[in-house]
Amino acid sequence: MKKLYFFIATKTIGLYLNCLSYINATSARRKAYALFSQPRKGRLKKERLPRTLFFSVHELFEYKSETIQTYVWEGDETIIVLAHGWESNSSRWKKLLVQLKPLGHTIIAVDAPAHGLSSGKEFNAPKYAEFLNEVSKKYQPKIVIGHSIGGAALAFYLNKYENPTVEKVILLGAPSEFKLLSDNFVSMLSLNNRIKHRLEVYYQKKFGIAIDAFAGHKFAANFSQKALIAHDRKDKIVLVSEGRKYAETWKQAVYIETEGLGHSMHDTALYQKIIQFIQER
Repeated sequence: MKKLYFFIATKTIGLYLNCLSYINATSARRKAYALFSQPRKGRLKKERLPRTLFFSVHELFEYKSETIQTYVWEGDETIIVLAHGWESNSSRWKKLLVQLKPLGHTIIAVDAPAHGLSSGKEFNAPKYAEFLNEVSKKYQPKIVIGHSIGGAALAFYLNKYENPTVEKVILLGAPSEFKLLSDNFVSMLSLNNRIKHRLEVYYQKKFGIAIDAFAGHKFAANFSQKALIAHDRKDKIVLVSEGRKYAETWKQAVYIETEGLGHSMHDTALYQKIIQFIQER
């Protein structure tokens, strides 16, 4: 029943935007982008923080007119940064943290723009990469781990900012091609070509990169860091073909294809492989 309601709602919204595009195409594009970029879940309240995050050191960064919330579990000089995905927050790392803490390293989880306790309404990979860059300038991480769009944001971050301290990258269920994300959104709402074209023009103007070139696996071809890339064959949110693209272009990558984990990628055996990868020299 929920799927039926979702189908009806998305198609109704799409019909409205398509009609609006013939009256005011700019307004239709603006409303479509807002739907594409504004998460509806993933916020946290300070007074009701999950136990996982409550027992950490909370640090707030001011960046431009916004704030970036981080959670720090203090350890040695080796820094690990965690970047969650769309409509999530730093509490999603609860199970992995159990495996990471015994290593004794300093762990820093970042709430993405418009997620958790970070400010803002708009979310996209380039903006997330800016947040990650601000955090990285202070902490100089050696290891970065990203799930879903968090992984894509890490790829964009490494491509744009080229942080020399990052030695290892771990991507879990990460998308690569921004155009594919956009096309899936257009398809879900059955938006017409007038809106689709205006969205693509807007992306290029906003992000400073052509939509066809906006792909993590293309960036990865120039990366020197060691990588562990894991993707599930039955991931319905981000298809496994995206993980395979990263594996094909990243020169120093180890690729793991799992079965039955879905998009969340929560699995003790996989986490143990992550720990082994971190410990390797």
